Amino acid sequence: MRTTGGGPAAVMTVDVITPLVDDPATFGAIAACNSLSDVYAMGGAPRFALNLVFFPDDQLPLSVLQDILRGGQRVCEAAGVAIVGGHSVRDAELKFGLSVTGEVDEGAMLSNNRARAGQVLVLTKPLGTGVITTAFKRGLARPGELDAAVASMTTLNRQALAHGREHGVTACTDVTGFGLLGHLRNILVNSRLRAVIEVAALPLLPGARAHAEAGCVPGGSRKNLEFIESKGALQRRGAEQRALTLLAADAQTSGGLLLCVPSSRAPALVADLRASGHDAAQVGALATPDPQAPVGTITLDF
Repeated sequence: MRTTGGGPAAVMTVDVITPLVDDPATFGAIAACNSLSDVYAMGGAPRFALNLVFFPDDQLPLSVLQDILRGGQRVCEAAGVAIVGGHSVRDAELKFGLSVTGEVDEGAMLSNNRARAGQVLVLTKPLGTGVITTAFKRGLARPGELDAAVASMTTLNRQALAHGREHGVTACTDVTGFGLLGHLRNILVNSRLRAVIEVAALPLLPGARAHAEAGCVPGGSRKNLEFIESKGALQRRGAEQRALTLLAADAQTSGGLLLCVPSSRAPALVADLRASGHDAAQVGALATPDPQAPVGTITLDF
């Protein structure tokens, strides 16, 4: 962020991903949503974007690239974002994303260090994109399961942010590559808090639990869980269900927002999110640190 001391500020972010689906336009749309998400997580409105393309033109026809760009353009138009240029690189591995510039009033900026004890956590999208897309790559996902994952990944977080604003959000993060547990831990460490997650309340994509129980979990999700456990930051209450623990750590692409809001506002927030098409849920609560545990501890309540 760069600001001159109050008032409007610029927020800038960049993100690039590899393909998760076969259809080029859908891949472009997912990548664009994913790139725009960081600006929404900071409380901003994305305004301009640059395309970033890494393309194996000796392996794929340029029509594939055109479709990818068309998918990204469609999402940006829906978000009110102007694509003003970009850069392309010949690369053996296809990748696409955006560099995004947005704006936010400095006093209204959201961050991961302004959560408060007594608040609750509202998640605005279901978990499981990593598991479902891994199952798809292994030929195990059913068409409806992939369709639900794509619908989630191509839903902008703009409306979720607006509802969060209406209901007093003070801190926010988008849930992406570090999974719910990793991104939540960043909030907790920076805000000097701990959290309890009600595992049964976590919204999941169709098929995600079954595939996780069958062991169809990407390596990145397993590494997310290993990292949290290595920090001594994860506790369990009740009989653990390992597949659900892995889904709480599942690396997401274009995931939802994790909103920290007053407990009195959470039911109305969830109702508004669901009315606008979000599979949202209240998933946990924030509290002051336990002197016997590290700051940033997450308790999974099964």
